[in-house]
Amino acid sequence: MTLPGMAKAIPCLALDIGGTKAEVAMVSREGLVLRRDRLDVQRAGVHLFDEIAGLLARVRADDEVSALGVACAGPMLAGGVSVSPLNIPVWRDFALRDHLERATGLPVGIEGDVRALALAEGTFGAARGVKSYASMVVSTGVGGALVLDGRLVNGDSGNAGHLGHLNVVPDGRLCSCGSRGCLEAEASGWAIAEMTGQSPEFVDESVRRRTATLVGRAIGTLAAVLDFNHCYVAGSVALGYGDDFFAIANSSAREVATLSYVRDLVVERSGLRADGPILGAACVAWRTVS
Repeated sequence: MTLPGMAKAIPCLALDIGGTKAEVAMVSREGLVLRRDRLDVQRAGVHLFDEIAGLLARVRADDEVSALGVACAGPMLAGGVSVSPLNIPVWRDFALRDHLERATGLPVGIEGDVRALALAEGTFGAARGVKSYASMVVSTGVGGALVLDGRLVNGDSGNAGHLGHLNVVPDGRLCSCGSRGCLEAEASGWAIAEMTGQSPEFVDESVRRRTATLVGRAIGTLAAVLDFNHCYVAGSVALGYGDDFFAIANSSAREVATLSYVRDLVVERSGLRADGPILGAACVAWRTVS
C-alpha cells in the first residue's frame, strides 16, 4: 500500500496513545523517526491531554510539519470525533480530534491503534505490494484490521476488523463485550492468565497450542468470507510463542479455509518492529493530507 500523502517531503507528527505511555515523534516520509519523546499515561491522570499537548509542542519545536496522525485504542466514533479508550478511564466520549486541532493548528487524523498498524504494515512492513490482507495483534487483548483491494475497511462506525470478537468457542468464556467464546476471551494474554493463573509466557505447551489453534481458526474463517490470503500478526503473545505458534496457526487456518481462493492463506509475523505503532500514526497523518 502506498499512501498518496507519502509524496509530500514535509515530515509529519505522529502520536501513539496507549494505556501506559503516549509517544510523539516527528517522522519523515521515508519512515525515519527524526525526533521523539514520551510520557507516562497513568501518572498524567486527569491532566493527560494537557501533557500530550506539551509533548507535541516540544517534539514539533519550530519545524514545519504537514499533519498530525494519531493511533489510539478504542472504542471511538469514526475519525476520532470522540474516543473512550478502555484503558484510559479519564477519557470517556472525549473529543480528541477537536482538542488536538485547537492545540496544534494542524490537520488531524485519528485511527484505532491496530487499524493504524495495518496501514504501516502495507507501507513499511511485510504487506508492501499486497492488495488484500488482515493485520492482527495477539497481546494482552486481541485486535485486528482489514485491508481489502488496497483500502482500509471502515464499516459503518469506523471500527471494522475486530477479529478479537469472532466466536471461536460456542458458549465459551465470558468476554468483556458481553458475549461468550470470543477469540479475545479465549486466546488473549488476559484470558490465558485468568484460565491458568499464570503469566502467558510461563504456561505449558497445551495452552500455547490451544491459543495458536484458536487464532488460526479465526483467521481462516475470516479469510474464507473476505477473500484474502495474508494475515500479519504482531503482539507479545504471538511473537513470544515463536515459530510453533505460527506453524500451528497456519495449520488451523488451512483446516477452516478450504475453498480454492484461500488455499494459499499464510499466517505470518508482522514485518514491523518496535516503531510499528508510531509509523502507523504517521501513515494516518499522510492519509489525512492526501
